[in-house]
Amino acid sequence: MTTVQTDARALFRAAYENRYTWDENFPGYTADVTYREGDKTYNAKCRINPDFTFDVFDIEDGEGKKAIHGQVWEIAVHRVRRAFEATHGENTFTLGATDPDGSVELLVGGKGEGDRYKIRNNEVSLVHRHIHGVVVTINTFSSHDTGSGYLSHRYDSIYSDPKTGAVKGARSEFEDLYEEIGGYYILTSRTIKTEQHTSEFSFANVRLLEPASVA
Repeated sequence: MTTVQTDARALFRAAYENRYTWDENFPGYTADVTYREGDKTYNAKCRINPDFTFDVFDIEDGEGKKAIHGQVWEIAVHRVRRAFEATHGENTFTLGATDPDGSVELLVGGKGEGDRYKIRNNEVSLVHRHIHGVVVTINTFSSHDTGSGYLSHRYDSIYSDPKTGAVKGARSEFEDLYEEIGGYYILTSRTIKTEQHTSEFSFANVRLLEPASVA
């Protein structure tokens, strides 16, 4: 591996490991969920367990439950701590261009051939990945510094065709707010805007689960 590739890998690894994740002592929690879109409002409860499995309940099956379920899945999956080599061990990284704001582009080879990222201030500011037959591009504009890693605050996402580059669906803009509860940062509000509509998810009455007693 060349020095350039080594430097690129180290740069990406540092930013990857700077993401905020829940630790091995995470007890799980419950919350009341409110989902608003247009003139529709849905209420439910959710529970994320210590093993990151989850459930959405106290709501009838339908579009409201489906939307809330998708958001709770997003919350849980992005707080899991995975070792860098387990996730990116089969990828290579090469330095690309540097933007005026200091963002450094990293080009991926190996298993993730064709993917690319940008790193700014030890954070991943751009994700461009091929996932399930589409390309998802996520730009992060601001973040929360928890002191134990960063959480994205404002970002957008665009899906496109991997062959033609044609955009598939509307650009979505996100704003996430977090609160520290019992030593863990937990999402309390997510707003998603497209040209057509605005979706709001709020998570209230967050209560950490009691750790299992030891016999």
